[in-house]
Amino acid sequence: MMSGHTKDNSVVLRFARQLSRHFSPTWLTCIPLAAIITVIWSTAAMAQTDGVEAAGQVQIILDTIFLLVASVLVIFMNAGFAMLEAGFCRQKNAVNILSKNLIVFAVAVIAYWAIGYAFMYGEGSSFIGLQGFFFNGSSIPYTGEEWYTMDGDTQILNFVPESVSFLFQVAFAATAATIVSGAVAERIKFDAFLIFSFLLVAISYPITGHWQWDGGWLYEFGFHDFAGSTLVHSVGGWAALVGAAVVGPRLGKYHDGKVHAIPGHNMSIATLGCLILWIGWMGFNPGSQLAADAAVPYIAITTNLAAAAGAITATATSWIKDGKPDLSMIINGILAGLVGITAGCDGVSFFSAVIIGAIAGVLVVFSVGFFDSIKLDDPVGATSVHLVCGIWGTLAVGLFTEETGLFTGGGIQSLIAQIVGILSIGGFTVAFSFIVWYALVAVLGGIRVDEEEEFRGLDIGEHGMEAYSGFVKESDVIFRGTATGSETEG
Repeated sequence: MMSGHTKDNSVVLRFARQLSRHFSPTWLTCIPLAAIITVIWSTAAMAQTDGVEAAGQVQIILDTIFLLVASVLVIFMNAGFAMLEAGFCRQKNAVNILSKNLIVFAVAVIAYWAIGYAFMYGEGSSFIGLQGFFFNGSSIPYTGEEWYTMDGDTQILNFVPESVSFLFQVAFAATAATIVSGAVAERIKFDAFLIFSFLLVAISYPITGHWQWDGGWLYEFGFHDFAGSTLVHSVGGWAALVGAAVVGPRLGKYHDGKVHAIPGHNMSIATLGCLILWIGWMGFNPGSQLAADAAVPYIAITTNLAAAAGAITATATSWIKDGKPDLSMIINGILAGLVGITAGCDGVSFFSAVIIGAIAGVLVVFSVGFFDSIKLDDPVGATSVHLVCGIWGTLAVGLFTEETGLFTGGGIQSLIAQIVGILSIGGFTVAFSFIVWYALVAVLGGIRVDEEEEFRGLDIGEHGMEAYSGFVKESDVIFRGTATGSETEG
């Protein structure tokens, strides 16, 4: 009796003989070889897919941490603004300046979280977003599992958590409000400033930001503002300009047809504030790339070159103009170069960055004199730095950008788009600011402190404390009223 094992062997042998009749030895050899190749190929493909996924996940983590660090740098710029403004103003108003610069960030965060982020990045029209109020971080989920194929290569979509994007954007929004603080310093009511800041960040700033940074109508028209020369700095500058005009100049600033300088009380902390802002701008501009990639160091270099060029030309211009190098102009020259390069830092050459910063440094010196000539009092030069140089930097994109600039062979279309963006954003911001400032005048019975409180200082009148309590104060000569010309020490 034949065993089952023997029967199985016979079946296998018969099957092998049948194969040998129909296939040559060469073909028979290919069968196991093909099987081996198939297994190896499948294993390699799985490994490649796993590798791409792992690389995508690593890139997401890098981008997220990079954007978080950039956000912290931009938030830290609030310390720079506080030091700069406090140093440029008188010691009797230092507490007021510091208080405004600290609380305005808190106000901006809440305003942007509740309303502004939805207007800026929510689903809506090309004019305004209308979804996502009271941001909860869930409208764009954190995912690394979505794939796409480009040129035959499978790649992972690079998403970062929307929460870190929100943090970065709210730091920008707060910057626009902080700019206003310096222009209306030493005479604005504390509550009026806070209300205006809330409304600016909740409504005006995000609407104009939506036009460009969320693919709105200006983006479609061809307007380009990489990190906010207009969308952040000029918006803050326009709002500051209107605020300074409505609130009026400080007592004694313009008297007997002359401009009387009112020196700041501490240029040391003003210089420290400038250096903090310079460092913080390394988060402001490179961070706007929104990814840790090869463009980041390039953007950092164009930013730094423009700041340095602005410092040098502002120093030289004030030296020639006034006979001495003015520290306040060195400070504002640095900031002018930084503001000027912000719109085009991603697309101009290093040489163009130097030119843009250098021109901004010259502009800021003459701009300060111009605003004084029309009796628009800006204690820290915010309108000159952020508005004038913001406009210049936005125009410079249409002139110097390597691919589309007028001076680099790109034609005039880009410059036209930049002009349209400047005018539309400026017009909207000015109209909004006039409405809000005058509404506050009506509701609050005025937005300016009374003459006695301004004379004594806002530290005492608004906060009931002094920045330097117990220290001997120098005389602060204030001209009370342009009609009588009487002088009073304070």
